[in-house]
Amino acid sequence: MPSFQTLNFDKKTNVAELRINLDLLTKRKERAGVCQAGYKGQIAKYFNRRVKHRSFQPDDLVLREVTLDTKELNIGKLDRTWEGPYNVVKDSRSWSYWLEDMSGRILPHPWNAEHLKKYYQ
Repeated sequence: MPSFQTLNFDKKTNVAELRINLDLLTKRKERAGVCQAGYKGQIAKYFNRRVKHRSFQPDDLVLREVTLDTKELNIGKLDRTWEGPYNVVKDSRSWSYWLEDMSGRILPHPWNAEHLKKYYQ
């Protein structure tokens, strides 16, 4: 028993409808791209709302986060989490700063602002 689709199939109208669908496909892709760009903008706005921007000027006093490289192994979890104060010497790129300790010794590499916080006396 033939189905409804096989009984009503017309090759000429089928080809014409397939061409119309192909023409509409580019419009659907464009609309999807616009929706995707809007969604990415919403996600960026949500993320940037929670970012804490930190910028320092030369001669500011900052504390440096204790990392695994500088942490003493025997102390454990009760060790301090911030070291310092350090003096900001200069900023090398955006959000990275050269530091010197209070005795005037410059640290060997710059530190990202993510690992620094302002020191208030």
